[in-house]
Amino acid sequence: MRRHHLLLFTTATRYALTEHVRNRFAMLLVALFIPLWISLAYLSIPNTPARIQLRATGQVLSPRGNELTEITGALNAVTLIVGFMMFAATFSGGGFDRRLALAGYPRVHLILAKIASLVLASAAVAAYATALICLSFAPRRPLLLAAALFCAAMTYGALGVAFGSLLRREVEGMFAIVMTSTIDLALQNPIASSAANSPLISFLPSYGAMQAATAAGFSTTPLPGYLAIQLIWFTAAALVGLLAFHRRTRNALHRTGHLWMSGRRDDDRREAVTEDAPRGG
Repeated sequence: MRRHHLLLFTTATRYALTEHVRNRFAMLLVALFIPLWISLAYLSIPNTPARIQLRATGQVLSPRGNELTEITGALNAVTLIVGFMMFAATFSGGGFDRRLALAGYPRVHLILAKIASLVLASAAVAAYATALICLSFAPRRPLLLAAALFCAAMTYGALGVAFGSLLRREVEGMFAIVMTSTIDLALQNPIASSAANSPLISFLPSYGAMQAATAAGFSTTPLPGYLAIQLIWFTAAALVGLLAFHRRTRNALHRTGHLWMSGRRDDDRREAVTEDAPRGG
């Protein structure tokens, strides 16, 4: 029995990963957009030190402006790309998922496969972005930086699943992901925004990741608690997406069962009419 469940999970995960790999535009964004965005952030911003206060610890830091903007750009890039990948897979594969559920494929395995594909995609994109950052300067804690990028990517991937399950048009989901990530990270950039010290930014989706990434780049103080804050955002977004997926497949199962019962009643009526009809002599 355990082997059977493992086979179902592995098969669903393989299909989910294949869907991502076949998304050539997403693969192109991973290969080109991340290094382009990180490089532009590093080259276009002056390297003069920028005096900032890290809200998480109260420390006053003086990172170079281009290095700080590079970390913000990396967060923006990974959230956009993973959010887009998960939205596209959910939006385009929704009909396929419903057909699998109607055919009797366990929805739990489909949900776990989506989570597994999200974890693998987020880990790959976060590691790639961290390696690119390390080519330009040496973060104090590169592993913490990679963890922060990973948690931010997971959060926006879960948001992509939620948008793909709830929204009816592809352009709506793309606009929602782009605007959410742009507003979220633009307000937190202490160089570009005067609102970076406002208490309201602590309610933004990538606040925990931004604080942990900034500390990882320019401070020796670890901030695992802020990664936990980021995981709370991921859990909330994932719960919305999973509830939407459950509702859509449940409604499909209910409609199919209703149509089947209606068809049986129609067949019974036709048989009754046929039996009661006068027989010709």
